[in-house]
Amino acid sequence: MRIGLIGYGGVGKALVKLITEKSPALKEQGIDLEVLYIMGSKRGLYSPKGIDCARLLAASKDGQSIAIENTDENRKITPEFMLRQKDIDLMVELTGTNKETGEPARSYILQALQNKIHVVTGNKGPIVHAYRELEKAAKENGVCLGIGCTCGGALPCVNGGTIEMAGSEVYSIEGVLNGTTNYILKEMEDTGCTYEAALEKAKACGIAEANPSFDVDGWDTAFKLLILTNVVMKQDKKLSDIQIEGIASLTPQDIQTARTEGKRYKLIGRTMWEGETLRMRVGPEKLGAEHLLYHVDGKNKAVRYESDTLGELTLIGGASGTTAAAASILRDIVSVCRRFLPRPL
Repeated sequence: MRIGLIGYGGVGKALVKLITEKSPALKEQGIDLEVLYIMGSKRGLYSPKGIDCARLLAASKDGQSIAIENTDENRKITPEFMLRQKDIDLMVELTGTNKETGEPARSYILQALQNKIHVVTGNKGPIVHAYRELEKAAKENGVCLGIGCTCGGALPCVNGGTIEMAGSEVYSIEGVLNGTTNYILKEMEDTGCTYEAALEKAKACGIAEANPSFDVDGWDTAFKLLILTNVVMKQDKKLSDIQIEGIASLTPQDIQTARTEGKRYKLIGRTMWEGETLRMRVGPEKLGAEHLLYHVDGKNKAVRYESDTLGELTLIGGASGTTAAAASILRDIVSVCRRFLPRPL
């Protein structure tokens, strides 16, 4: 399987490392992954015979840039160049999320699918803004669109809803879908500190971004809930359909009052039918110990599906961080290979 990688940040680097480390075991399963392109924000690498990823990783440890050699030529290695070459089987798209439009990733993904190239992405933007369009392009061209990393990373939210609940009608989704906010709420609960103090600790631990608004204001949870609703419940909803509230307004007194009631605050994303209307909401809720999501601690995440024939399914856990995100990308790549590559004799 010949791969082109767009996006060489933390998750991209972790993916290249995983592919290098897991290559012997994967080859035993008949899966041979060759990385032909790696593109960062300003330049890229290309080798028609496959990039020496072990050498690239060694160079990265020594502080060298992505362009080990042929600097002028590497400036020409862009997504547009790769898509014109048409010499890959699968494109991995890991650029930053554009929450307003999903571009330019949406256009790269659409063009790849139209060129009969499988796509695996961890980018929420294109899936939030153009899932139906991209899904249709994948089906029309007989290729896969892997999006597992966009919802919970290592936690298999998408697979759980589409594979394990197949044949049933999922009528509600709820989840603790953001590990950063879950960590902050647990810190406030354990220490009695303010939201601001818990947020600073989350930043110091590398759990929260320098600008954490996407997480703490509820947008990350809303993006994930929207994707799951559209994919699993086969809807065509938009962000404007979701009522969104973050956790910044919670005080130590709110947290302690909940504790005296035997409850805990969680940032919950929920989609459910109320009569003929499908309601979608993200916001902090007090949960009692009888609720499964009450027990989701720290950086862990969870999703719970309810269906007509298969009952309830709750998934809890999944590692967090760049390696875990990269592992979820590799999981989708392996799934594509198992579906499309000939099985070894």
